[in-house]
Amino acid sequence: MYIVISNSDPTPLYEQIKKQVINGIIEGKIRSGYPLPSIRALARELKVSVITVKKAYEDLENAGYIITRAGKGSFVAEASMEFAREEKLKMVEEKLTEGIKICRELNMSDTEIKKAFQVILKEMS
Repeated sequence: MYIVISNSDPTPLYEQIKKQVINGIIEGKIRSGYPLPSIRALARELKVSVITVKKAYEDLENAGYIITRAGKGSFVAEASMEFAREEKLKMVEEKLTEGIKICRELNMSDTEIKKAFQVILKEMS
């Protein structure tokens, strides 16, 4: 598992770790059942405190992305990929809703909004 953290990023280090694990799951780079590095090993590798990694793992476990088995370590949960995808879809819906609200403030019609969306899609293809 490859994680890169940045001290210049305003995002807390544990959040950076958490986000990268979730993205790895969504992208299929980290599959269900995959054993995560131990808290101590990852802390050593990233040169951060054990508390930082422990917080990231706890948050991941509470959110259902990983499971921890005493004496065996932490593993990617079976349903984590679908769960992570659903979370990302929810975020997409929120951002699209926010964009549409701004369009409404500009008095754009549905047709104009769809046209703007199609232009963006075409540019990104």
